[in-house]
Amino acid sequence: MELLLFLSQVFIISLSGVMAPGPVTAAAIAMGTRSRFAGALIAVGHGIIEFPLMILIVLGMDKILKSTGTQIVIGLAGGLFLLIMAIQMLNSLRHTEDQPAKATKGEPVVAGIILSGSNPYFLLWWATVGLALATTARSFGVWAFVLFAVLHWLCDLAWLCALSWASFKGSVLLGPIVQRIVLVICSVALLAFGIFFVYRATRLINVI
Repeated sequence: MELLLFLSQVFIISLSGVMAPGPVTAAAIAMGTRSRFAGALIAVGHGIIEFPLMILIVLGMDKILKSTGTQIVIGLAGGLFLLIMAIQMLNSLRHTEDQPAKATKGEPVVAGIILSGSNPYFLLWWATVGLALATTARSFGVWAFVLFAVLHWLCDLAWLCALSWASFKGSVLLGPIVQRIVLVICSVALLAFGIFFVYRATRLINVI
């Protein structure tokens, strides 16, 4: 019974974190305009980073993730990547006829990997809230930890699939104009996240 209550807690807390706006959300919506499976592929890339991270933070990596130096490096690298991705998405609006083929290949998986690994807030979430959940899961045993990890990732998968499916259906039903509007909005969102990540990292440098 205690394990079921804990897993219910994991589900609620995971959804609250997954549904918070961020670079991965913007990427799922943007890439979903070209492929309904983009969200699932982004979730795969996200999991490639997340599953090993769950194990590492339980082993003590949370101290490294919380350090100012790590936050600066991740913030600068992640911010610059988001800026580049936003610019590329805006440039791609000039060549919409070439985009569908790209979206069905490995691009969403790579985006899931890089956007997750370069997001300082994702890493800090795991170093704080995620660590508390993972530690509790480990206290129930190995299989409970496995259930916790899978349940958390399934929340990511379900939400990102829903976003990309809705984005794809909207683009199909409403046409290329809506697709371009969605891409512009998501590009601007990624641009804003990138600027904010870089700004926060430079603020941390000044504090040192």
